[in-house]
Amino acid sequence: MGNGTQIVMDDLDALMQILPPELQASLAQLGRRDDLLEVILDLGRVPTARYTDVEVVLRETEVTQAELAAVVEWLGDFDADNRAGIARTLHRIAAIRNRRGDIVGLTCRVGRAVYGTIDIIKDLIASGKSILLLGRPGVGKTTMLREAARVLAENKRVVIVDTSNEIGGDGDIPHPAIGRARRMQVALPTLQHEVMIEAVENHNPEVIVIDEIGRELEAMAARTIAERGVQLIATAHGNTLDNLLLNPTLSDLVGGIESVTLSDEEARRRGTQKTVLERRAPPTFDILVEIQARQQVLVHEDVAESVDSLLRGRPPRAQLRSRGENGNIHKDAVTAHLTEAAVEPVVSRALPVSRSAEARLKTLHIFPYGIARNRLERAAQMLQVPVEIVEDLGSAEVLVTTKQHYRQRPKIVADAERRGAPVYVLRANTAAQMESFLAELFHISLEGDEAFERAMRETEEAIRRIGMGATMIDLAPQNAYIRRYQHEMAREAHLSSESFGKDPYRHVRLLQEES
Repeated sequence: MGNGTQIVMDDLDALMQILPPELQASLAQLGRRDDLLEVILDLGRVPTARYTDVEVVLRETEVTQAELAAVVEWLGDFDADNRAGIARTLHRIAAIRNRRGDIVGLTCRVGRAVYGTIDIIKDLIASGKSILLLGRPGVGKTTMLREAARVLAENKRVVIVDTSNEIGGDGDIPHPAIGRARRMQVALPTLQHEVMIEAVENHNPEVIVIDEIGRELEAMAARTIAERGVQLIATAHGNTLDNLLLNPTLSDLVGGIESVTLSDEEARRRGTQKTVLERRAPPTFDILVEIQARQQVLVHEDVAESVDSLLRGRPPRAQLRSRGENGNIHKDAVTAHLTEAAVEPVVSRALPVSRSAEARLKTLHIFPYGIARNRLERAAQMLQVPVEIVEDLGSAEVLVTTKQHYRQRPKIVADAERRGAPVYVLRANTAAQMESFLAELFHISLEGDEAFERAMRETEEAIRRIGMGATMIDLAPQNAYIRRYQHEMAREAHLSSESFGKDPYRHVRLLQEES
């Protein structure tokens, strides 16, 4: 299989037989077995099949409660994550329940073992370094993770921490696709971090494989494992490195971010302001792989260097790898795309917007949690982007919340992460943060001068310092427009602000709001 050949095992007939006979016939008539991703059964709606490029209605009559019950009878027990499987297969069936706990919807996802899928990163897997895989839902992260476990287990002691049985399949006997790797199941998703540590302490692994690191305790456990010299191969929520940096819970996987005050001499040497963002610690993972498509990945071979570049406002160097039709692997050194919002999420509403990507814009359905909807709507109007704010998570493509709300780990955020929906975390509930978030979401370039961006960074840092106990901070002198924006940021942060001095030395002073 080193010549680029990929062999697929899908056990698709096992999934077909749990579906209503009428739907089995429709799927057989459609063909395209290799392209089928999942079958959707929602009570009172027509059943559909999702393929790699299209969603197809399987019949015109609606799904009944009896049909849902018949499917559930075939399955094992649903776990705390509302997931079930079919023994000795990789298929996953996820349930949607009403408030009484009754199942009113099923997502029947096809699980495939693809032998040869890691050829594109086989050298990285064999390097002994810890590797983090990122990518959108359905792009093949778990498939690649499973194949990595099988290949490494030929020569090393490999333990898989299988929280939802997606890697090793349902049942007590794991799927043959994981080869000689051992599999540890997890009773509850919230216990994943404990099983990770248990795997290291009890079973002497050389490699640990984990799917979906999504909570702070799991990130901490991953760092503990890496510090013990065990190779980690894992996936995490997020599509790109700079997107991961936006996530306050998971940014520690790539070293984390902290605000640092430089000396006057060092600030002059760097040509920056005195307060800058820097990487807090060595990354847990040495290598990060962004899975862009099934046959294309972007590799950050030195995560520490890439994060440092992002924090200094420079596009990181990376390697684009792709598999040609003949199976050959092509490698090209590239400069990775830099998302401004990931590092400096403050931009000006008055800045000109590059509309080069306007033809690609489509309406995005956003569910805001703990976010001021009127500000989000105004931000969308300012950037002239098509946004529809929805009232329920089920119809949302993206969830956006604040850092404060995210840290509380509300159920709706956990539900979004389980669904694989992108979750964006804003540092504050401000218009500037929302404009930056939308700019990243729509891949819009915000072209502004450095002086404005430095002023916004200084203001945010001053707001943070007052929140930590400072009583008064004088900002650097700015023009009238920037001062107005600084006053607005102060109001949104519930601080008092005043302007002092005469131009060109007039500046804003931030104070704790009197109670």
